[in-house]
Amino acid sequence: MKLETFFWHPQNGWSVKTLPALDSERTLVLVFGAAELIDHLDPIQYLQQTYPQSHLIGCSTAGEIFDNRLFDRTLSVAVVQFEQTHLCSASCSIDLSQDLPSAESYRAGRTLGQKLNSKDLRGLFLLADGLLVNGSELIRGLNSIINPRSQPSRNVTITGGLAADHHQFQQTWVLAEGVPRTGAVTAVGFYGKHIQIGFGSQSGWTIFGPERRVTRSKHNILYELDGKPALQLYKEYLGVQARDLPTTALFFPLAVHTPSTRKATVRTLVSLDEDTQSMRLSGNIPQGALTQLMRGNYERLVDGALAAALVSRHHIQRQINAWDEKPCNGSSAWPSPTLAIAISGSGRRLVLGERTEEELEVTLEELPAQTQQIGFYSYGEFAPSGMETLCQLHNQTMTLTIIRENPNISP
Repeated sequence: MKLETFFWHPQNGWSVKTLPALDSERTLVLVFGAAELIDHLDPIQYLQQTYPQSHLIGCSTAGEIFDNRLFDRTLSVAVVQFEQTHLCSASCSIDLSQDLPSAESYRAGRTLGQKLNSKDLRGLFLLADGLLVNGSELIRGLNSIINPRSQPSRNVTITGGLAADHHQFQQTWVLAEGVPRTGAVTAVGFYGKHIQIGFGSQSGWTIFGPERRVTRSKHNILYELDGKPALQLYKEYLGVQARDLPTTALFFPLAVHTPSTRKATVRTLVSLDEDTQSMRLSGNIPQGALTQLMRGNYERLVDGALAAALVSRHHIQRQINAWDEKPCNGSSAWPSPTLAIAISGSGRRLVLGERTEEELEVTLEELPAQTQQIGFYSYGEFAPSGMETLCQLHNQTMTLTIIRENPNISP
C-alpha cells in the first residue's frame, strides 16, 4: 500500500509540486472540501484528470482536516494505492421530487448495497448529503443488504459521514462519479483479506436538564415532547440563542434513548418548520423514546477524541495480532502505511473554538508515528458503536476510520 496526503489552498494552490503518480484501478482518492467548490470545479477537475482510473469520492465540509490542522475553504486529499485489495465504488441520488425523504434514503442504502455487495467484501466507506438524507434510514437500507439479520456471522465494517456546508444549512455536496452533486450518496468497497479497517466513535457530551418523552414523531421528524410542540419547547430552553437556529442547535444536541436502555444516541437539528413547530433531525427519533439536552466542554470532547483513537487502534491491533505480523507492539510503528480518516461532528468545532485542533492532535498521538490523517467536520458520522459490528448513525462524535493493508497474507 502506498499513501500520499496533500491539500489545495485557493491562494497558494497545491501543497506539493506534483501530484503523486499513483493512478490505478486499485487507487482510492479521498477528497474533502469547501461547500462553495460545487461552483468552482477547477481543483476537483484537476484531480479527475490526474487520476482517471482511480476511485474518486468525497464531500463538502464544515472544516477540512489535514494531519493535526484545521482548514477552511480548501481541499484535503489522500491518495491510496493498494497492492492486493480490490476496490469498487458506486453512487446514487435521492429522488428530490418525492416527498418521502426517509423512504428515499432507505432505497438509496439498498441500491448501494446491491451494487457493492460481494462475498469477499470486507469494508465500506460511505458519504451522503448532510441535509437531504435521513442517515438512519440510509444505514438501515445498506445493512439490510450488506449485513442482513439472516446472516448474523456476516461482519462488513461500514464507516463514513454526512456532508456539511460550514454551518450554513443551505447546500451540501457529495462526489458522485467524480462530480459534486446535491442529494447524492456514494461509497467505496474494500475487497479481499489483505485490507484491515479499524474504527472508533466517541462523543464526550454531557446530558443536562429534564427528561422528556417523544410523544409524536415520524422517522426523523420530531413533532411533540411530553405532548407539547417540540420546536416551541426547544426554543424555550435555548432562550435568546434560539434566534440563530438551526446553527445554535449544534451547541445543544439531543440525547435519545429507549426506556429499556440507558445507552443514548446523539441527534442534532437539520432544519425546522415554524408552521408545524417541528424539528427535522439527521436521523430517526422513535416515538416513545426519552430525550434530554446535551452540552459540551473542552475536556470531555477532547477525551472523547482520545477514546475514539484508542478504540480504533485496538481494532487494528487485533487484526495485526491475528496474522502474527511483526514488528508490532502497542502504539509502536505498524509495518505498513496507515491512513486515519477523522470525521468529527461540526458542533464539536463550535464548542472547542480556537482549541479545535487539540482533538486532532490527540488522535494522531495515539496512532503510530507514520500515520497520515485527513478528514472533515460533518453533519453526522457512520460507524459501529464501541466494540459492536453493526453500523449506525451518530451525531457530534469523533469518528475515526483506520485503513491499512497487510500484503504478507498468503493467497
